[in-house]
Amino acid sequence: MTTHLETRTAKSRAYFFVRPFQIIRENRRPFLLLNVLLFGLVVAGFIVGMLLPDLGTAQVSGMEDDGTLEKVMSLLSNVWIFALGILINNAVQVGAVIVFPSLVVPFAGIAYFGYKAAEIGVTLSANGSENWVVMLPHLVTVLIEIEAYVLLTLGAYVFGRSWIFPRTVGAPNRRRGYLRGLQQFAWLILPAFVLLVIGALYEAITLIYVILPQLAELAALAR
Repeated sequence: MTTHLETRTAKSRAYFFVRPFQIIRENRRPFLLLNVLLFGLVVAGFIVGMLLPDLGTAQVSGMEDDGTLEKVMSLLSNVWIFALGILINNAVQVGAVIVFPSLVVPFAGIAYFGYKAAEIGVTLSANGSENWVVMLPHLVTVLIEIEAYVLLTLGAYVFGRSWIFPRTVGAPNRRRGYLRGLQQFAWLILPAFVLLVIGALYEAITLIYVILPQLAELAALAR
């Protein structure tokens, strides 16, 4: 027979997996609006980059100047190390900058990633129309990673709303609202991190085994 402890454990595991989706469902409208806004900014940045190609070129040049591209190239010999490097970069350079400022200034992370989303679009435009077909697998990476950041910005929204308007989470004051909002934020960080892991693995595998070999082949044919 199933013991009471086993039943409680099973319920706890189910709650662990279900709770983030409950929060998303409870905040369907802001979740959909953030998706439209952030993906829209990526597309807008891409269009601006195509209309003003110097912006995309400057973005890539900046990555060369600060050593980012050199670090990336040094990791290409091992797909797992490369994936780990991508994950750390995305979690620290983007994810953490969405989360931590939002804990001090309500909604700050949303404003930051709005700018970052447009910047991602500009960077994508720098690949040039002749490489679009080759870069198509990378669009899946973009979709996965942006969706992870959407979850983090939703967390920033729920947290900021709970802090400023504690009654929205049934809290009697802002201190309690802060704590309850922080708890919901933490639940949304979990699926966001899972998506970042999936995105990092997919990006590393497709870049090393699909995209870069095809780009090298195109470069050889162009000579």
